[in-house]
Amino acid sequence: MEKTTLTDKYSIESAETLANQAQGLPIAEATPIYEQLLQLFPTAAKFWKQYVEAHMAVNNDDAIKQIFSRCLLNCLQVPLWRCYIRFIRKVNDKKGTEGQEETKKAFDFMLNYVGADISSGPVWMEYISFLRSLPSVHPQEETHRMTVIRRVYQRAIINPTHQIEQLWKDYENFENSVSRQLAKGLISEFQPRYNSARAVYRERKKYFDEIDWNMLAVPPTGSSKEEMQWMAWKRLLSFEKGNPQRIDAASSNKRIVFTYEQCLMYMYHYPDIWYDYATWHAKCGSIDAAIKVFQRSLKALPDSEMLRYAYAELEESRGAIQAAKKIHENLLGDGENATALAHIQFIRFLRRTEGVEAARKYFLDARKSPTCSYHVYVAYASVAFCLDKDPKMAHNVFEAGLKRFMHEPVYILEYADFLTRLNDDQNIRALFERALSSLPPEKSVEVWKRFVQFEQTYGDLSSMLKVEQRRKEAFGEDATTASESSLQDVVSRYSFMDLWPCSSNDLDHLSRQEWLAKNLNKKDEKSIVLNGSTLTDKGSIANISNTSSKVVYPDTSKMLIYDPKQNPSTGASTNAFDEILKATPPALVAFLANLPTVDGPTPNVDIVLSICLQNDLPIGQSGKTGGPAPATSELSGSSKSHPVQSGLSHKPIGRKHYGKRKELDRQEDDDTTSVQSQPPPRDAFRIRQFQKARANSTSQTGSVSYGSALSGDLSGSTG
Repeated sequence: MEKTTLTDKYSIESAETLANQAQGLPIAEATPIYEQLLQLFPTAAKFWKQYVEAHMAVNNDDAIKQIFSRCLLNCLQVPLWRCYIRFIRKVNDKKGTEGQEETKKAFDFMLNYVGADISSGPVWMEYISFLRSLPSVHPQEETHRMTVIRRVYQRAIINPTHQIEQLWKDYENFENSVSRQLAKGLISEFQPRYNSARAVYRERKKYFDEIDWNMLAVPPTGSSKEEMQWMAWKRLLSFEKGNPQRIDAASSNKRIVFTYEQCLMYMYHYPDIWYDYATWHAKCGSIDAAIKVFQRSLKALPDSEMLRYAYAELEESRGAIQAAKKIHENLLGDGENATALAHIQFIRFLRRTEGVEAARKYFLDARKSPTCSYHVYVAYASVAFCLDKDPKMAHNVFEAGLKRFMHEPVYILEYADFLTRLNDDQNIRALFERALSSLPPEKSVEVWKRFVQFEQTYGDLSSMLKVEQRRKEAFGEDATTASESSLQDVVSRYSFMDLWPCSSNDLDHLSRQEWLAKNLNKKDEKSIVLNGSTLTDKGSIANISNTSSKVVYPDTSKMLIYDPKQNPSTGASTNAFDEILKATPPALVAFLANLPTVDGPTPNVDIVLSICLQNDLPIGQSGKTGGPAPATSELSGSSKSHPVQSGLSHKPIGRKHYGKRKELDRQEDDDTTSVQSQPPPRDAFRIRQFQKARANSTSQTGSVSYGSALSGDLSGSTG
């Protein structure tokens, strides 16, 4: 058992296996197994029910009561609650009137919690049957009993449950059996409310059917099933929040609470569900209820910092400063294992609630912590500079941190930003010089970049050029190459934000040239292909061995520039293409033969539409191809790329199509009707040409030519 449960803590298969094993064991041996299961799955109603039934089998009433007190309010599932009511009726069966009252209270208690469940119809029916079975000695008792039964019926028929129609029929029979005159008025009064509940039930059932009610609550793993269940619960919650039944606010809120509680039985490890539940309570004005939800969430997810900060935010927003401070202190723990973020958020909290001095005092203590990173220094310096308006304090904090975090490029950049806001250009240059003298080249990339940007913005031309040359030398370029300026350097110097001294095409061209220049002298390092086998020279191996083991860089020397005019090798590719054509229907082959060859991946849409219009493919005829298919060699040759003049010419098509196109053009030339009187075209290309012609035909008439089938030229002239 230990091996099974520890291998995968939240293994559903292991949990089901253990539960099945426990059913066949004596209660003394089964109890440890159930306790272990319920510790991992505290909202698994089926395990609680199985556990309590094992004790009921041996009449262990004290253990049963203890189990129900642990699980009932957190597991709002009808089968578990019906097990509870069976136990209550069994215990109070022989206690006479006192036992009947206890059972009645238990029914009311149960329906108050699970009466809104879509499966609670049998519970309502069982309660009504119990009330009808109660003896009545005096007429007053009988009248009181009928009144109680009527109220239960009226509560039941406005709840959208599976048995709502049966409950309504039973209610009509009940009222007619008591008084036909009174029944007519009561039935007509509750008929609209019943109709509304029945309509809502039909919609509600669609959302409930999407939910897996046998699912166990496990931490999210990102599986598609878990995501589908999360979405199903979100849809159900949104449906209930919309109050589709248009009931009063108190009843609607009660139903929403019930839905959230049921959702948490299955989404127990989802922090967003807990947060939504708490914030919904807060928006409704129930701050105390929201606090209780946050407290429960921290028991379910004790390691969730998100929920702790959200809880502290709620306490602080309502003025409970000490409660919020306690939450922050719990995040800090003993200080040894506190995260840098916990230190930062506590400094900000103290600055908001207790003032500058409290925040400064805590920072002095936090900097001694082993978990204090450069983030804490940056955060406190920002607070001192922006909120306390104390640049001297902020400067001292950055200087103190520089002694510990000179090796952190991000800290250097933050310090440089601070000095920039102070307009302290001398100290900025001194900072860059100190940092670059101690940082290794692989960690100094961003610092060099910022140094160059600073000089380009605030320095003179000589300092700008000098820093650019030093950066090139720092990254391995020789002095001669580094002293040479490129056009990319000019673009970098004279650009600002999203403004560039060149067009986007120029930028692409420069980038391409830069890549070519870098790979110009690398021919000797490329792999040599001989007789189909690849040989790598020693220089490439040395370069690969020197590459960092942590970062994998692509081998740019083996990259090829895209060239649409490059002819693919024949042989194997041609044979593969022939095999594809053999399996292609002849009609499709004929259509593909008429498609033009284009430069690049995107064809001209007008050309494609024109060819589609000119094709004579068979429609609705099986076994006919509309003409002989072209030979395989012809199609293979069409794969070769040809330049297309002005993007409008394409490969000539067959004479049959050319003749039909000529006849169509002749008919259109002879047509004397105006363009406006022609029926509207149905395809996109004709619609486009029709609209152009219609715009120019206010005072003219003429024909519209849709292009020659031979040349593929498209024209929309009007004569």
